[in-house]
Amino acid sequence: MTDRKGPEQRQPNALIHETSPYLLQHAYNPVDWFPWNEGSLEKARAEHKPILLSIGYSACHWCHVMAHESFEDPETAAVMNEHFVNIKVDREERPDLDKIYQIAHQLLTQRGGGWPLTLFLTPDDRVPFFGGTYFPPEPRYGMPAFRTLLSRVADAWERDEDAIRQQNVSFKEAMGTLEPAPADSATRLDAAPLDQGVDELARTFDEVNGGFGGAPKFPHPASLEFLLQRYALRRGENEQEAAACLNMAETTLRHMAAGGIYDHLGGGFCRYAVDERWLIPHFEKMLYDNGSLLAVYAEAWRLTGDPDYRRVAAETADWILRDMQSEDGGYFSSLDADSEGEEGRFYLWTREQAEAVLSGEEYPLFARCYGLDGSPNFEGRWHLHIAVSLEEAAGALSLSLEQAEALLQSAREKLLQARNGRVWPGRDEKILTAWNGLMIRGMAVAAARLDEPAYLDSALRA
Repeated sequence: MTDRKGPEQRQPNALIHETSPYLLQHAYNPVDWFPWNEGSLEKARAEHKPILLSIGYSACHWCHVMAHESFEDPETAAVMNEHFVNIKVDREERPDLDKIYQIAHQLLTQRGGGWPLTLFLTPDDRVPFFGGTYFPPEPRYGMPAFRTLLSRVADAWERDEDAIRQQNVSFKEAMGTLEPAPADSATRLDAAPLDQGVDELARTFDEVNGGFGGAPKFPHPASLEFLLQRYALRRGENEQEAAACLNMAETTLRHMAAGGIYDHLGGGFCRYAVDERWLIPHFEKMLYDNGSLLAVYAEAWRLTGDPDYRRVAAETADWILRDMQSEDGGYFSSLDADSEGEEGRFYLWTREQAEAVLSGEEYPLFARCYGLDGSPNFEGRWHLHIAVSLEEAAGALSLSLEQAEALLQSAREKLLQARNGRVWPGRDEKILTAWNGLMIRGMAVAAARLDEPAYLDSALRA
């Protein structure tokens, strides 16, 4: 078994001088990590070693997995240190680099990207010649072991540099074709691109579960906002199109708010769901998603008057005020997917845990509403989602709707208080200007639509 020393027994690498929480997470890896800067790039050129570029972020579960399996392993680190100049990038700190290399990865592999992003670059022009995302320590998922891959790439560079250089010429030509041609100033602007946008969303729309495409399923708040705006503009002009736009938006908003992608105790949304029904999320909670979704739910409340949209918007804004705004006013970047080394641990419940917190009246109602009376849905435990409506649960338990509402609200408050006593996921306290802009807008829209001065105060402080 590989011996892994604690940070206090290791010498830090060059990341120790960085400010990014993600880079600092790797400062005591046995890998000789360097940040992306001119000194690191010059080192690669001078030593004529390929760059092993690893891009991720602090809330990313699979980034943590690969770090634990490979970057904390001295034997793997030794191979990395011998053959490569290893550079770590926080994609939230350098979205420019992340965008370039995500596109490059898609061209290179003909597959979608993601994080951690793992690329091997030539040392002088920094063009990728091989890459992927997560690689396991042993062969699985149809992928080679990471250490084996490292040796193969190093051997290919040593034996076939000329072939790699030739491949890079073709690759750079392909990258060059992605730059769109400048628009003709004589082109007349019309609604055709907007009409095409509606058609494209309708083509991929999931009529049963909402959302666009299959699993994994992302919220796509910009698309939802576009559909709501299109509905508002087309009412009275093209009722059929307006109704179709509203149906796509509302079906998605309702299913997301009922699913496990939404935090039913604390408010706010996780980054995406791993299934098409929105039930099980990838548990990280990102500022940018929630800023955009806050505005969308507040607008949906204005357009439809559905109280569920108002509730979701208010709970999301309240979570941001409570847990994600700094004393200086700026909004923090994210909450991690993991706590105590386990994905989703902070959010999961057993029946015994819930029964210990709730009264004899609260538990049966809560269990029926949120699925604890069914089978576990995440590794032997329950991740909360709305299994049946409050009206249905109240009828089954012979409660009035008013009684059920009071009991459910009391149960949620008790469970949130109990959950707050757990070990929290890590919070990335970077203040990113672009993401803060999204949340400032979200708070301002929510303040106006929900008539809530506290949200405006929050936006002004940020």
